[in-house]
Amino acid sequence: QVQPVESGGGLVQAGGSLRLSCAASGRTFINYVMGWFRQAPGKEHEFVARINWSSGRTYYADSVKGRFTISTDNAKNTVYLQMNSLKPEDTAVYYCAASSRLVARIKNDYDYWGQGTQVTVSS
Repeated sequence: QVQPVESGGGLVQAGGSLRLSCAASGRTFINYVMGWFRQAPGKEHEFVARINWSSGRTYYADSVKGRFTISTDNAKNTVYLQMNSLKPEDTAVYYCAASSRLVARIKNDYDYWGQGTQVTVSS
């Protein structure tokens, strides 16, 4: 099985940028759909972005479209989430997840989850 491991979270001022990384422990991410989700205190997991590793197709939540970019590095077997123009409402624990399905839209479509990394955006 594949185990995602996130890194790159931290504290940043509004308008700033962060890049989250998700490396694979175990098997490669190739042929998986990789997703980023986030969970703010007291809220449910929220979909952020996903990428089909094989095709490169991406999909974003409306709340992050134009500000966040999901990408992959095959050589490093790593998925990235570049976050620009961050807002206080982006504050959450960010999770990387992997799905073996052809299409993975919701949380329950994902089989493997990382431990999460905290992103805090100050105003």
